[in-house]
Amino acid sequence: MKRFLFLTLISFTICGSSVSAQTPEENGNRKEGALKDRIHLMGYAQTGYTYNDADAANNNFDIKRIIFMAEGKITNDWSLFFMYNFNGGGTLLEMYTDYRILPGLSARLGQFKTPYTIENSLSPTVVELIDCYSQATNYLAAVTPEDPLRGSTTGRDLGFMLFGNLFKDYLTYNVGFFNGQGINNKDKNSNKEFMGNLMVNPTRWLSVSGSFTTGQGNAIALSDANPDIQTGNNYSRDRWAVGAVVKTKPVSLRTEYLGGKDGKVKSDGYYATASVHVCPKFDIVVSYDYFNKNKDLSMKQTNYVAGVQYWFYPRCRIQAQYTYSDKKNPDNSTMIQTQVQVRF
Repeated sequence: MKRFLFLTLISFTICGSSVSAQTPEENGNRKEGALKDRIHLMGYAQTGYTYNDADAANNNFDIKRIIFMAEGKITNDWSLFFMYNFNGGGTLLEMYTDYRILPGLSARLGQFKTPYTIENSLSPTVVELIDCYSQATNYLAAVTPEDPLRGSTTGRDLGFMLFGNLFKDYLTYNVGFFNGQGINNKDKNSNKEFMGNLMVNPTRWLSVSGSFTTGQGNAIALSDANPDIQTGNNYSRDRWAVGAVVKTKPVSLRTEYLGGKDGKVKSDGYYATASVHVCPKFDIVVSYDYFNKNKDLSMKQTNYVAGVQYWFYPRCRIQAQYTYSDKKNPDNSTMIQTQVQVRF
């Protein structure tokens, strides 16, 4: 990993050097200012406290993410992006290059977030919930290791994607092929996953989205929700989702229905998350989150979330939330969370 980080820094250096070698007429700046103008460094950290009465070990102060990002603009149409999480021993999250082929048509190659679901494409710095995404997104997009067959991919994969905005941003599309094995892993079969997302933006305050993924996965572990699939087996893996985003001055709402089929097992989920803007810096957050891992076995859980967040500086906030988990059995639980987010 250290070797990879070194090579990445070298890549950004070459990027900056190549731009610096251009004439002032080519880059629109003096040579000594080109590197500063073409490389953008960013980052954020999220830390807080979690109490969960379902797990005695989950009663502690924690650090969720320490993210470093770098973007290098090689030309006006060609860029390179890098993202690394220093928390938990360090993990390469993203490394990809974009090239704008035509207005409204760009290509992306490398490791990045897949286009399935509305939520998966969102940064944790803008998602309202401290636990971040819904149960259905975490499971079906493999953001967390909730699905043992696939494990945690952080919602990312290695692949190639075409994307862009059309008709004055009325349509936003993403379509591509991916390994299907997650981040920092080679494909374990000869099949690729095909994914797509289409978002229609009829007004400034409303967006409607549909997305899908289809392909064949390779199981990395056994799953109680899908016991017929053994470790190392190839299995059909399909997902779909439809949803909407509403953004107004008093209220922001994101809602989505997600479904999946792994082999013969079907799962589905639904969430609705709203943020009520009480004042420019203070929001009340509420969420309803339902998911069923196996519709035949009725392995369902519903989470009810209520909380507040205060934006004390641009992109920086303090959050506090209460979650009640209804698991349809005596193991119902409650969770209290706080979090501080700092971003630059």
